[in-house]
Amino acid sequence: MNFSSWSIRNPIPVIVLFLVLTVLGIHSFNKMNIQNFPDIEFPIVNVDVTWHGASPEQLETEVVRKIEDALANINYLRHTYTTVVDGSVKIIVEFELEKSVNEAIEDVRNAVDSIYNDLPAAVQKPTISKLNISNQPIATYVVSSTSLDKVDLSWFIDNKINKALMQVSGVGQVSRVGGVDREVRVELNTTQMNGLGITASEVSQAITQMQQDAPGGVGRIAGQEQTIRILGNIATVDELRELKIPTSSMASIRLADIATVLDTTAEQKSRALLDGNEVIMFSINRSKDTSEVTVLHDARQMIEMLQEQYPTMTIKEINDSVKYVENQYKDSIWLLIEGAILAVLVVWWFLRNNRATIVAAVALPLSIIPTFWVMDLIGFNINTISLISFSLVIGVLVDDAIVEVENIIRHMQMGKTPLQAAIDGTNEIGLAVIATTMTLIAVFLPTAFMEGIIGKFFVQYGWTTSIAVFFSLLVARLLTPMMCAYLLKDKMILSTAHEHKDSRWMRSYLWLVRKCLTYRWTTITTAGGLFIASILLLGALPAGFMPSSDLSATIINVQLPPGSTLSQTQETAEKIRTTILADEPSIRDVYSVIGSDEVNHADIHVLLVEPKMRQESQQDIEKRLRDKVQAIAGARITVNSVDSGEAKFEFSLVGENTQLLEQTANQLEKEIRTISGLGAVTSSASLLRPQVIIRPDYARASIAGVTTENLANIIRIATNADYSQTLPKLSLPERLVPIAIRMMDFDREHLDTIADLRVSGHNGLVPLASVATVELSMGAISITRLDRKRNIDFSIELNDIPLGDLVNQIQQLSTMQHLPDGVEYQDSGNAQMMLELFTGFATAMIIGILAVYLILILLFHDFLQPITILSALPLATIGAFIALFLCQFAISMPALIGIIMLMGIVTKNSILLVDYILIAYKEGAGRLEAIIDACHKRSRPIVMTTIAMVAGMLPTALGFSSDPSFSAPMAVVVVGGLLTSTLLSLIVIPVVYSVIDDMKIKVKSIVY
Repeated sequence: MNFSSWSIRNPIPVIVLFLVLTVLGIHSFNKMNIQNFPDIEFPIVNVDVTWHGASPEQLETEVVRKIEDALANINYLRHTYTTVVDGSVKIIVEFELEKSVNEAIEDVRNAVDSIYNDLPAAVQKPTISKLNISNQPIATYVVSSTSLDKVDLSWFIDNKINKALMQVSGVGQVSRVGGVDREVRVELNTTQMNGLGITASEVSQAITQMQQDAPGGVGRIAGQEQTIRILGNIATVDELRELKIPTSSMASIRLADIATVLDTTAEQKSRALLDGNEVIMFSINRSKDTSEVTVLHDARQMIEMLQEQYPTMTIKEINDSVKYVENQYKDSIWLLIEGAILAVLVVWWFLRNNRATIVAAVALPLSIIPTFWVMDLIGFNINTISLISFSLVIGVLVDDAIVEVENIIRHMQMGKTPLQAAIDGTNEIGLAVIATTMTLIAVFLPTAFMEGIIGKFFVQYGWTTSIAVFFSLLVARLLTPMMCAYLLKDKMILSTAHEHKDSRWMRSYLWLVRKCLTYRWTTITTAGGLFIASILLLGALPAGFMPSSDLSATIINVQLPPGSTLSQTQETAEKIRTTILADEPSIRDVYSVIGSDEVNHADIHVLLVEPKMRQESQQDIEKRLRDKVQAIAGARITVNSVDSGEAKFEFSLVGENTQLLEQTANQLEKEIRTISGLGAVTSSASLLRPQVIIRPDYARASIAGVTTENLANIIRIATNADYSQTLPKLSLPERLVPIAIRMMDFDREHLDTIADLRVSGHNGLVPLASVATVELSMGAISITRLDRKRNIDFSIELNDIPLGDLVNQIQQLSTMQHLPDGVEYQDSGNAQMMLELFTGFATAMIIGILAVYLILILLFHDFLQPITILSALPLATIGAFIALFLCQFAISMPALIGIIMLMGIVTKNSILLVDYILIAYKEGAGRLEAIIDACHKRSRPIVMTTIAMVAGMLPTALGFSSDPSFSAPMAVVVVGGLLTSTLLSLIVIPVVYSVIDDMKIKVKSIVY
């Protein structure tokens, strides 16, 4: 069935169809979520284990290895990443993408449950959760009050603000940063306890037994059945002070007689500072599959209501990531509009007819708007990937309509009526239009099926571009012919009569084609030489994973030596803040989170003014900040972009021999530091801190009846406080306040006091020193493991050095060239992602080219002539690589996206030429005549479509947005490749066609 002819004769159904698609598309567009990147679920599961007071070495031996061994038996397991610090373990379990998230969680839970009874009794139940990469803060606020102190203000955030914001649809989490937590602290007087024969664990046990509510059964009172409850909770600190504690003499004593009971705050492990002043902040995280823009808008309305309800409170927003998303969204929409206008202007310039221009221009909105409807149906949202897809494909969408309109006008110039010209023109060009669309889809769609994490991000790109191109085909085959038949007028023949007389440019072009057909191998050799030169130029281009975005926000990570206090960390963070603020007008605010992970860690958030208000890029400012902080001694300091981007190169050394692994890592770190131009170089090797070691004397302990478990329990409670899950809490009307039991701070600072602690034995209490030795030693602050082996992580600030270049330099270092047996190198972070990116795109390109070849075989019923069409591909890379080189863009994700798009676009020109040559052949023309006639008839639409596509992408290529770091390289590749491929293919494709045709003739002569 000829759909074009049918649509011309039946215009009403076609108009109704596109009206319905437009309404559906607008409706979907208005309700779709707006995000930075798509929400993606990966089969990655977190396992969190807590054992209060346990050292990293103890956790590794008694907990980690058992869990890792259990996890190793799960199908589709890819990697396990383990981090062990004091008292806690975090294992990230990564599976192959074939495994569903729910199945991964269930398998991990079953594996951990199977060995839970083999873990030490003090280990709390492991927590299993899925990794949510979209659960990032969308806004940060500072809260102050004229009526509340720090304790009450912290509780106000935890209680009032948290509850209010969690009612907002889409808010997934509200987290307080800084502030303090109320705590009832029982500070034990070890001297009095020793005299009375009481241990710390006995005090904890006595409080646990009394401080609880319990069911008491059922009674029948006054003829009615009544439940009986025992309310044993202590509601006040005074009641807790009066609690009776049994002594060794079978008597009892008040808790207040052996301890100081305080209603106070827990030891502060973190602080928040804004411009050097301590503040209390909170951050808002959104839920999965929600719009960042909508969630923050609704959250802001709730915060305004809270401000009105509590006038003594001030809630100030200091940072939000949504502004960047909104700017990118607005910029992308404007780039689409600007690109569309430029493309339409190009069409008008060539056609010089308003009606024909309108017909061609209609293809743009009617291709894009229905695409939103399909995107909504399959669960996509509006984000950077989908908007970039539209911005790059904007010129392509008008391409088919231009070809159709131009061919119809050519038939009208033969004296045909608009109706007949529309029927004949669309029939003549039909196969070429379908072929070009199918080849585009064949190139774009494989990117939706790329493997690995990178492939997940490009599902929307592959489908969005393919759907939009498909709708452009529907417009070109249904709507464009119908509109031409009824809108174009006969007088167009007169208005475009000048086109019958060839211009000087056309005559020169046809002369050049004849010359090249005469010197065919010279032409092919020249084109091949240019291609080889472009490949050599590729070696001069830097390689990377993802260009850094300008988010107007930078994070400075600070790590002090192990054993540093929170106050020392704060002092260093303040020194960094004052250093970076000197002569930096681009910095808007600085807020710091001290003790974000450990008390010797700090994150300094540097907020910049918007890009349009400063002269330098964020990367230039970061480079200068790195130079400034280098002079600050006593800390490891790294400056990173918020989005990571190309900021760091990370890798690991893995091995089972810990000593050999550390020696290798230390030597490698020294060699890396010799590479010039790098920022901070850090590794997790040799991070040791002082610790107290207690070694039981098993002979004396056995005689005294002291077990290691009892000894460890008493020491843990006395020094680290008993924070057991079973420990009761002070029950208040709206909250439960934890009770912490431990020695006084003064006693915890002296080894002698710890050695004099009493532990229970067969014959009563004995001093700790009598059954164990107490000494100072050095131990690991943390342990990291990869796939059940110890590993040491490296992190290197690139400081504008291309990632690929640095990877190559490190691979050439002596230590890397001669890694000892038992030590392995493994990429991680951006280097691993870059490898997956290049592999995935190479596979997608090969599949795309093969699919294009097969489609062309089916359409043209020929195995050799599709090679003619595909010969345009290397011609496109010439301009693409030259454009990247001139603009100094790296071969990275956006550039590869542009190359994929270029592969589909450049075949269109070849198809138009070859299709017409074949038509002329069938009509009896000679080969040379057919080739020259095709160049004459099809060069104009080819040039028109090329200029229209270039014009449509020009605003994106020129970086007319607040942050063009991702979109500009893509557009530059496409524009550069289009220009060279069009100029060269108009000459080279006719030559290649003639050579292939000679080959066919020779093959036929041999076979027949």
